[in-house]
Amino acid sequence: MGDRDAAFAEYFAARSDAMRGTAYLLCGDWHRAEDLVQTAFTKLYLVWNRISRHEVLDAYVRQILVRTFLDERRRGWWRRERVGGEHAERPAPPDSPENRLVMLQALAAVSPRQRAVLILRYWEDLSIEEAAALLDCSPGTVKSQAARGLDTLRGLLSTTYSGIEKGAR
Repeated sequence: MGDRDAAFAEYFAARSDAMRGTAYLLCGDWHRAEDLVQTAFTKLYLVWNRISRHEVLDAYVRQILVRTFLDERRRGWWRRERVGGEHAERPAPPDSPENRLVMLQALAAVSPRQRAVLILRYWEDLSIEEAAALLDCSPGTVKSQAARGLDTLRGLLSTTYSGIEKGAR
């Protein structure tokens, strides 16, 4: 194995799990997340020799990941089935697996572009400018997409949790 391959393998081993988590939040499916990460790292490998600034690799791979997700959604290569589930009879504790599932279902109901903005801003903790650069849009677009996405999430979650509190199923 050459120096190029060794350096790439080392980077992949160190960062693929973090990128897989981001991919999962984008698409809501672990198998699809694996495919997105594989595609992103394949694209990275193809240009590995041309990359001179290795300190910005995470941002570059994240950009590849998000753009791959958005491109595939735009082209309709992948269709997602949404399965409704039963709600618990009472509110779950704040950090319970049930809350996590409810949040992931709500996140999946947000449009792909808004979801990408929400994940980059609030999961990856990127600035507005960094998210705008990754998504190739203006900072104003990031702000408006984040606001709309948060409004959608709030609406979905308030409906879910008010139904739970009233004992609805």
